[in-house]
Amino acid sequence: MSPLPSTMKSVVLSGLGGHEMLKYSETQPLPELNEGEVLVKNTFAGINFVDIYYRTGVYPSKSLPDIIGNEAAGTIVAIREPNLLGFKIGDRVAWMGRGGYAEYTAVNHGACVKIPSEVSDRDAASVLLMGMTALSLVKKAYAVQKGQTVLVHAAAGGVGLLMCQILKDIGAIVIGTAGSPEKCALAKEHGATHVIDYRASSGAGWVEQVKEITNGEGVDVVYDSVGKDTWEGSMDVAKRNGKVVFTGVASGPIPDTLMQRLGEKNVSVMRSSLKNMIATRPEFEFYATSALDHIKNGKIKVKIHDVYSLSNVPRAHEELEGRNTTGKLLVKL
Repeated sequence: MSPLPSTMKSVVLSGLGGHEMLKYSETQPLPELNEGEVLVKNTFAGINFVDIYYRTGVYPSKSLPDIIGNEAAGTIVAIREPNLLGFKIGDRVAWMGRGGYAEYTAVNHGACVKIPSEVSDRDAASVLLMGMTALSLVKKAYAVQKGQTVLVHAAAGGVGLLMCQILKDIGAIVIGTAGSPEKCALAKEHGATHVIDYRASSGAGWVEQVKEITNGEGVDVVYDSVGKDTWEGSMDVAKRNGKVVFTGVASGPIPDTLMQRLGEKNVSVMRSSLKNMIATRPEFEFYATSALDHIKNGKIKVKIHDVYSLSNVPRAHEELEGRNTTGKLLVKL
């Protein structure tokens, strides 16, 4: 194997703010390994809405400047003991952590999983974080059963498209919302039973349409990644003893919910966070392996919106934040 370089290409977050705070560099020092870490030469990295949360300060960075990016796939090129999980130099791995917008990343052993030979690095990077999120939502946050009715907001987004496929496989009735006829068609194509264009200028609003579809009963569970613009309607369309799982705040934060509101229909509320779903190695390994297996077995397909170069990561953030994307955004390294 060729000797490692001393510097690498990367995108550095210079300060909190807009996408212009992401600065492309070709002279970033290679990360040094701490105990129990591997050095991964990344081939593809994922771009996710959570990266925008870190860029804008919704989620705190440890220090600035910082390299963000929460997942990637590549090959292990160096290992620092202890190596309790038995990784080897040359292993292809997908990982979750920090520092994905770079050619090389130092990753804790416990945050890596080997990629099956049948799965490409590109597919592994496209499905890891989104796949674990989707699976943990439908299996753990609310264990959806065959025949139940589910509302998925942002159904044409990366996670939304995966959820539509997984829920269809379970046998659920899926109502998806999206922001254009094209996005609605995409959600339908990926398994949604019913689709609602919440931006349509004519006809009943999405809340009324959900009630009409369910004959006034409401849905068993709502998965809401939008937040401020949808939370009240999500509470309204949950059936008696139903649940609303908030998974993000793309349109802004959700106000504190009054207990009285919950008591109107015995609705329960959860703010789901992937990091708490995969807090232990067995949990991480279960969901990561399951996501990769879903790709390997053809149970899900990831729609790739675009593959960007490192220097175009700011543009990718702008497009994602403006809700001008469908499916997964990747960086080729």
